[in-house]
Amino acid sequence: MSDDLRQIAFYGKGGIGKSTTSQNTLAALTELGQKILIVGCDPKADSTRLILHSKAQDTVLSLAAEAGSVEDLEIEDVMKVGYKDIRCVESGGPEPGVGCAGRGVITSINFLEENGAYDGVDYVSYDVLGDVVCGGFAMPIRENKAQEIYIVMSGEMMAMYAANNISKGILKYANSGGVRLGGLVCNERKTDKELELAEALAQRLGTRLIHFVPRDNIVQHAELRRMTVLEYAPESDQANQYRQLAKKIHENGGNGTIPTPITMDELEDMLMEFGVMTAVDENMVGKTSSVAAAV
Repeated sequence: MSDDLRQIAFYGKGGIGKSTTSQNTLAALTELGQKILIVGCDPKADSTRLILHSKAQDTVLSLAAEAGSVEDLEIEDVMKVGYKDIRCVESGGPEPGVGCAGRGVITSINFLEENGAYDGVDYVSYDVLGDVVCGGFAMPIRENKAQEIYIVMSGEMMAMYAANNISKGILKYANSGGVRLGGLVCNERKTDKELELAEALAQRLGTRLIHFVPRDNIVQHAELRRMTVLEYAPESDQANQYRQLAKKIHENGGNGTIPTPITMDELEDMLMEFGVMTAVDENMVGKTSSVAAAV
């Protein structure tokens, strides 16, 4: 494994467009001459579908179950090569309601490291589900694998709440493992004052807004064809947005910060400050806080 290897991870609330954003960005990184390995850490196994043009890749856990154990697998069984020679692996996960997703993630990572999957690549990118509530999904951080975290968020309250929670997870392991927050990526949802809110949250978290990705239906058109925008419409403005994001991440050079998460009250105050919370929003926040307190 090269000392120059960049190990990055994309985190974010479920449904925020994290996997789409990451795959398009990684496709753009190949145009900068970078060799990429994607390690999908989502049980849905959808972190590589746009690169492989397939519904879902066979996962390490499912293949290991069929073979008897992960030791019975060969690297060719679990790693596929897709668009722009990007290497793709999906860790998989347990059935809903049983087991720990973290087991699949760390099993996959160890298997890949031991069998040379990281050799000859410039970037390993971990695509990680949702929020750092389950310790399993924090595995790339806990095990000192992912060194550079990019949080995909939007101006929606729960996406910002998740970004703040993920920052708490990074902070927990920052001093012991060296993981850093590389920045926020705002995937536009066209909410009120979205850019201003994203910049304000980045400042509160002690990081920066790496890029504001505008909303464009061409992303959905490409997804329906199981393609990145870079492949489907390479000359489009949206493809150029992902190129800009890739260039910024590449030039970030591993420079990140130890985040400074805020409290739920501070997050609510910030939303109120920008005038984007209605009485209905406040009622929902109260319910969310009550549920969190009960848990």
